Amino acid sequence: MSLLQRFQEHILQTHLFSSKDKLLVAVSGGVDSVVLCELCKRAGYDFLIAHCNFQLRGTESDRDEKFVNELGLKYGVEVFIKKFDTEKYAAENKLSTQEAARDLRYQWFGELISTLKEKSSIQQVSLTIYLLTAHHADDNTETVIMNFFRGTGLHGLTGIPESAGTTRRPLLIFSKEQLLQFAKENELHFVEDSSNLSSKYTRNFFRNEIIPTVGKVYPKVSENILDNINRFKEIEKLYKFSVVELIQKICKKRGNEIHIPVKQLLQYRNNALIYEIISEYGFHEKQVDEVLKLSKSDSGKYIQSSSGNYRIIKHRHWFIISPVQSAEAQNIIIEKNDPSILYSSGTILIEKTENLIPVTGNDVACLDANEITFPLLLRKWKTSDYFYPLGMKKKKKINRFLIDQKLSMSDKENVWVVESNQRIIWVVGKRIDERFKVTEKTTAVLKLIYTTNR
Repeated sequence: MSLLQRFQEHILQTHLFSSKDKLLVAVSGGVDSVVLCELCKRAGYDFLIAHCNFQLRGTESDRDEKFVNELGLKYGVEVFIKKFDTEKYAAENKLSTQEAARDLRYQWFGELISTLKEKSSIQQVSLTIYLLTAHHADDNTETVIMNFFRGTGLHGLTGIPESAGTTRRPLLIFSKEQLLQFAKENELHFVEDSSNLSSKYTRNFFRNEIIPTVGKVYPKVSENILDNINRFKEIEKLYKFSVVELIQKICKKRGNEIHIPVKQLLQYRNNALIYEIISEYGFHEKQVDEVLKLSKSDSGKYIQSSSGNYRIIKHRHWFIISPVQSAEAQNIIIEKNDPSILYSSGTILIEKTENLIPVTGNDVACLDANEITFPLLLRKWKTSDYFYPLGMKKKKKINRFLIDQKLSMSDKENVWVVESNQRIIWVVGKRIDERFKVTEKTTAVLKLIYTTNR
């Protein structure tokens, strides 16, 4: 079977795309993307070409751009060109040149697909548009080896996905050698990227030095890794099935938060399970150890995701995964230097003062700062909560307190409390705790001012 026949048969079997779809082919000008264009043309697919000029190789980058434009003329298809100041972007975003180039091209490809869809809708034509990249089997091998050495979970050993969002990679079943042979047999012209010869880039180092060296001991190294990729993909299916079942069993969804009983999670003694739960919220694999340490910490302690969007808060016997954006959260951390906190029921202003004359009123809490431990926790009240209402020497269930306040059911549901070191210091907008009131011994006052958003 010819390479073209295998290409067509694979696309039909995997349903990567159809003859009705429009394809945007990412073309560098190298042999891989040139072969991809030729295969799409011969198979009768409707395609366009997109080329990125990263301006990293001087006249060679301009040569590639010119070649791709000529390729578009050869196939009679539209060519889109985008120039990038890659080095500037890398410096501004503290990225390597390779990372910057990847970010820039996929951002642009996404914008381009959106623009093409808008044009088709204006013309009252319904189009499905896919981005095609020319990743091949050797790229897959390199990726898995790189993932293994940098540290990865099971998913990192399953290689480059053939299908992801609007991106399709139909050449993953072919080796570089097969693509070169096809180009030679069909007299296809392409350009060479001189930077591929340099091992200063991570991928080139593995491609030019590590894999050939290993191949001296294990001649079928690439073939074996590709076989392992397929095995890992099958294993991952079973793994995901089990993980989903466990997550559904352990994690309780509460609005925009996830509540996890600490003891139940730890009884599995499985770090992979912890990672699968927290990774969805921007936590990386090395933060699993931080979660384990957090399990032994006091209530109110927390860790933050590397993305900065979520926190895992230890609250009594629970882990609470909560969005940092407080307007969305049900459990909100208040740090010592926070000037204010915006949440779903209003805003709390935080002031430190030496004015020892307490302000009266339910919406203002004047508290003895020396009796308070940060961080504070702002959360909705629970039926098990109690406090010592101002003026009382005995504790009282908050549920009973709210009944005495003659609050309606809906008003009770919107009551929040502020907690310090597992002790409630203020039922927000209602009453402070007697134990934290300002006295003649007070030397500093913490003032919390509540403003409703109604």
